[in-house]
Amino acid sequence: MLEELFVSRVRVKILQLFLSLPVDTLFHVREIVRRVSEEINAVRRELARMEKYGMVSSEWRANRRLYRFKKDYIFYGELLALVAKTTGLGGNLIKNKNKLGKIKFAFVSTKFFKGKKLEESDNVDILVVGSIVLPQLQAIISDEQAKREAEINYSFMDEAEFKFRVKRRDPFILKVLIQPKIMLIGDEDEILEGIIV
Repeated sequence: MLEELFVSRVRVKILQLFLSLPVDTLFHVREIVRRVSEEINAVRRELARMEKYGMVSSEWRANRRLYRFKKDYIFYGELLALVAKTTGLGGNLIKNKNKLGKIKFAFVSTKFFKGKKLEESDNVDILVVGSIVLPQLQAIISDEQAKREAEINYSFMDEAEFKFRVKRRDPFILKVLIQPKIMLIGDEDEILEGIIV
């Protein structure tokens, strides 16, 4: 089954395009070609293979064939995490990890990565825990906010404060930790250790 995932550079670019935008986004072949900067025949070939494997579906609208990634694809969650860690904000946080200080944990909410708007009851898009160089983190966040033309709701704290708030069962921390998330740095089991009784 892994052969169907990473067979070409073109497929990787198409996966990054589909999975870095809201899941129901529809693309025409020419738009995909423009966004991934690849030859139209190579893109068509990859889309046909991806449809054969059940990764994408297509539909006709006004004599145009449009494609979307299928969220019920068996490896959707894993691919989403891979793309989150290699592109956009997640990729930049990982790439600049050493400049950001000593990060123990960093994660992005799955809702944020899927491009869904936060509801008022939601807390944060991104949480970073550790000894953080704040100006570096703010620069990375500001850059992503400019690209998205939207505010990113993020929170940061040192490890001592994080452990204290987990131990006290702080409602904010508990809610943030139990939301669906993609771990960028650190281990999810370790981050959840203190809240599981």
